[in-house]
Amino acid sequence: MSESESAALVTHELAFAAAREALIAACEPATESFPVVLGHGSSTANRFTVKAAATAELAGLKVGSYWPGNRDRGLERHNSLILLFDQETGRIGTAIEAGIVNAYRTAAADAVAADALARPDAATLAIFGAGHQALYECIALARVRPLRRVLIVARSAERAGTLAAALRAEGLDAEAAGAEEACAAADIIVTATPARAPLFEADWVRPGTHVASMGSDARGKQELPPDLFRRAALFCDLAEQARSIGEFQHADSDAVLTPLGEVLSGRHPGRGSDEAITIFDSSGLSLQDLTIARHLLAKRAASA
Repeated sequence: MSESESAALVTHELAFAAAREALIAACEPATESFPVVLGHGSSTANRFTVKAAATAELAGLKVGSYWPGNRDRGLERHNSLILLFDQETGRIGTAIEAGIVNAYRTAAADAVAADALARPDAATLAIFGAGHQALYECIALARVRPLRRVLIVARSAERAGTLAAALRAEGLDAEAAGAEEACAAADIIVTATPARAPLFEADWVRPGTHVASMGSDARGKQELPPDLFRRAALFCDLAEQARSIGEFQHADSDAVLTPLGEVLSGRHPGRGSDEAITIFDSSGLSLQDLTIARHLLAKRAASA
């Protein structure tokens, strides 16, 4: 399936359903997520990640690449390829170019988490980062909570302005803001950056806030202040992965990490009170890619 075909098929609704299904399946005994491979191209500035998983029905992998020089070529810096095995023969049964799909899939995981953990009346979103992913995050979250205001924290005023204009075109009131101002006003905070140090102070986050980190997906990356973890209930897509390459690599060794699938399946209550701070560490599961691939194939078959 080509990039143009997968991009035409994907929707926020499809991605949300696939992400929710994958996060629940991640907690099932028959599911296994394998160690993540982090690599680079001939130039160490060009990086790629290989994530693989298997369930009782699916087995495969996703290769995600980040080539920062593509911006100067007028190309996206991020790209993705999903491969599903034909489990009878061991050959590749399906290959899906999934650059745009990956943006929907990543945003969908955060939307599923917000739907489960954010206060029902959450109306103000603070988004850290104004890159390619940020627009998808905001739109996906607006589907699950009554967002009335988006505060954009970015290093580039120009890119913050571009994102604000795109969000206003989607019917969301959006403007640039400073980090402390945004945190103090936010009901939901999402970080979508390549940061390697905390983006804000723990005491800037008010009680009742839901926080999601999706930029930390490798050793050394960091977006959140560790002091915040000690005040919050901690949730993740996969605990061992969150500890090794996710935001919770910076958490205390005895911190309790709850897979979001436990909340979605009703085995964990999730948010404890309106005053609780919840944090979701979204390091990204291959299972999300395999599941969205299956949804895309089913949609294509249904429209044939």
